Amino acid sequence: MSKKILILPGDGIGPEIVSEAVKVLACLRDDFGLDIDMDEALVGGAAIDATGQPLPDATLALAREVDAVLLGAVGGPKWESLPIARRPEKGLLGLRSGLGLFANLRPAILYPQLADASTLRPEVVSGLNILIVRELTGGIYFGQPRGVHTRDDGERVGVNTLTYSETEIRRICRVAFDIARKRSNRVCSVDKANVLECTELWREVASDVGEEYPDVELAHMYVDNAAMQLVRAPKQFDVLVTTNMFGDILSDAAAMLTGSIGMLPSASLNEAGRGMYEPIHGSAPDIAGTNAANPLATILSVAMMLRYSLDQPGHAERVEQAVSAVLDRGLRTADILSQRRTAVGTDEMGEAVIAAMREGA
Repeated sequence: MSKKILILPGDGIGPEIVSEAVKVLACLRDDFGLDIDMDEALVGGAAIDATGQPLPDATLALAREVDAVLLGAVGGPKWESLPIARRPEKGLLGLRSGLGLFANLRPAILYPQLADASTLRPEVVSGLNILIVRELTGGIYFGQPRGVHTRDDGERVGVNTLTYSETEIRRICRVAFDIARKRSNRVCSVDKANVLECTELWREVASDVGEEYPDVELAHMYVDNAAMQLVRAPKQFDVLVTTNMFGDILSDAAAMLTGSIGMLPSASLNEAGRGMYEPIHGSAPDIAGTNAANPLATILSVAMMLRYSLDQPGHAERVEQAVSAVLDRGLRTADILSQRRTAVGTDEMGEAVIAAMREGA
């Protein structure tokens, strides 16, 4: 039975990088027998321009029917003057909550070929392979009350609410511990329990869950220290689990350890294993339409989709090996370009990955 994939190109560089990822999927279908059907819909700024809403009902309905969603990126200066509730980013948040995508997996892997592209010394980052497990449907991004209001004295006040239930914390921690059992049996839970009561509860529940996994080593770390340790000695980590906002920040920091944010894919999963897959970078409107964007994070997101939602680990490995082969050849988009390497554009990088897949067949 065919697996169904919904393609959401989005805004900025989204259509360009998603186009290359779709070509990879089409190659797997046509050349390697992957049984998939693909459909496309609007989200973000593109959806606002067409329908007035960042997440049209039709898009959410389609997303609920498929096995996996591939998203490019959303947002840009064009829509920043809109009320927050109508901005492109609300389309992304709506997909996460509407599909129940509570677990966000963000690997930070340094390809040996890109050691010279990292801002840290090669001996600090060589062999880096960490996974950030981010809670995605709770926390301060979704908490109520929120907004900006004017007090009686005329002073404007902004309010956002950080809230987590025991159930939400326990659920995401179990995801992290289960993954750790397949890796190095180490979890670091990141919080700010010394000043935030909500994350004090987070630490307590994480410790409780840890007792269910006696074979997994659990450590706790304040988020400010974790940020420092990520750039000082990142290889001390294996699996990190943390809140929505802390995970958002730490995963972007971890991205630069790998040489470029353009190299990091992500998977957002619900309890049924269905997911949305996207690069962790934004829409980069400053380079949109210039054929300069790095499509590798999106292509690697396809590999995660194949592994986690489509149960096709062999095809996932084929894509990952092709990406590594292309890097071996010295091909680089501008964000990872260094001396003695060959500069290529978005489409050339995508074509090179497909060629490497066929050569490795």
